Amino acid sequence: MSALVAALAAHDPQAVAVDPAGAEPLTYAALAQAVAAMRPDLALFDRARPVALQLDHGVDELLWELALLDAGIPVLSLPTFYTAQQSAHALAASGAQALVTAQDVRLLDHARVQLPAGTARITFTSGSTGTPRGICLSEAQMLATAQAVIGHVGSHHAGRHLALLPPGILLETVAGLFATLLAGGTYVVAGADRLGLANPFRPDFASMARAVTGHRATSLILVPELLAGLVGAIDSGCSAPTELTLVAVGGARIAPALIQRARAAGIPVRQGYGLTECCSVVTLQDADDASADNAGRALGHQQVSIAADGEILVSGTLCLGAIGGEPLPSPYPTGDIGSLDEQGRLHVTGRKSSMIVTSHGRNLAPEWLEEVLLAQPAVAQCMAWGDGLPAPRALLVPAHPQADLAAAVAAANAQLPEYARIAGWQEAAHFLPDNGLLTGNGRLRRQAIAAAYLADEPAFFTRLEADTVRQRLAFLSVPQVQAGLAGTISLRVYRDYLTQAYHHVSHTVPLMQAARARLLDRPELVAALDEYIEEETGHEEWILGDIAAAGGDKEWARNSTPHPATRAMVDHAYRTINEGNPVCFFGMVYVLESVSVA
Repeated sequence: MSALVAALAAHDPQAVAVDPAGAEPLTYAALAQAVAAMRPDLALFDRARPVALQLDHGVDELLWELALLDAGIPVLSLPTFYTAQQSAHALAASGAQALVTAQDVRLLDHARVQLPAGTARITFTSGSTGTPRGICLSEAQMLATAQAVIGHVGSHHAGRHLALLPPGILLETVAGLFATLLAGGTYVVAGADRLGLANPFRPDFASMARAVTGHRATSLILVPELLAGLVGAIDSGCSAPTELTLVAVGGARIAPALIQRARAAGIPVRQGYGLTECCSVVTLQDADDASADNAGRALGHQQVSIAADGEILVSGTLCLGAIGGEPLPSPYPTGDIGSLDEQGRLHVTGRKSSMIVTSHGRNLAPEWLEEVLLAQPAVAQCMAWGDGLPAPRALLVPAHPQADLAAAVAAANAQLPEYARIAGWQEAAHFLPDNGLLTGNGRLRRQAIAAAYLADEPAFFTRLEADTVRQRLAFLSVPQVQAGLAGTISLRVYRDYLTQAYHHVSHTVPLMQAARARLLDRPELVAALDEYIEEETGHEEWILGDIAAAGGDKEWARNSTPHPATRAMVDHAYRTINEGNPVCFFGMVYVLESVSVA
């Protein structure tokens, strides 16, 4: 039996261990019994090969996590936002024997891979450059970190911890799940859709703020973007959570101005620092630390020092090593640049590998510049660059359709010394894991972004995304679209929407046929249209089926007169195809498909 599962019995058996949204809570006694009930089935698995979990937060995900730990079977954590390619790489590289999803348990036939002795969990690093590595950790290492977190913050914070970071993120597993259960608290789990996090990289922050309050959360673990969104939602009128006693923020550099805004809004933020290789948490601010520019002191299980060149070194509890690799050296060179102040608090400057050296010989950490830029409300994302140039430059993603990026840069430059001021900028579309420009835990893939945007001639689609980012943001801000995404749209309005969608979609194939007739000299486009026509034929009948399923009269909808706005949109499409450039059809498809996916 694992040490963590054995510890469950040490708590009040009737105390609530797990509170799943919309389901019956599990007491510590019930949780231990549920884990024990899985033992016979897990005995069929090979204890030397990992089982992969790719599940949303919930009782099933938590039970699999604990039961595999109890059985001594390594867990391969796969966040639900991983692409098919990322998941396939992780499964093959680790020699996984099975994949557990919401649909089923699927046995796999990957070749066995030699893992370090004692491996209990495999977590793939974010892979900011190159292929991500599978980092192996033992149960003892993870529990040592969890106990160190409890020792630093105190078990009195083990109230109701709400899991907001996606499953599979090591920080949430160790400092959230394991620490909460070891301290006797309640771990609150809800599906991503209930938390406004159905798309973790484009959250509905108002829904997230309401969930924090509604679930009476006392503690959270956030990345900077989620903290910024929570603060923004409160600034926009959402009620500030009143029961929070601890909000730990890590995963990336965080602007001191954001820490100050969060605390002013009543959010008890503490900044931390950690790495997967160091079993997640390394440092965390003290409760009485009112400053906003440090990541706190090292927890009891690790020690932090600074190399001669400024690199942060960590010794103490480290991982077992990477799959196929040697154990880590101790002290471990993290690749981050920073310093320790007189109180032993860590100040993180940036990544050693991404340092900008200007033609004037100035060394600039891009994270420093990005931190100042991201403090401007008009900037959603950014990347500073300019190695070898007289002054740094930046790629900026607007936060809203009316974002004044020029003013944002001017305001940022007013806070920077002259040698570090942004000399020029260009607008970009969102950096996301889906387009390969962001890692799974929110770090910039700098090389990929540079290849996409800073080449002599960026690809057409890259330019298209950048040139239309504001229009897509404007579309997503339409009240009816927001109501649909938030689940607050009424059934009547939804049926009315579907009726107009039917009148539009019924013209999709005729519009494609009209465009095809005028593009016969472009065989590559004709081939694309032929494939699309085959795919789209009959989709208007699907919409009628949806209307019937929603309690409407599909025959009435079929025979109804389109709204004038719908008719005008369709007429405009025909007129532009027949009298203008027929390639415009692909523009319409781009808007409808790309926005609906987003």
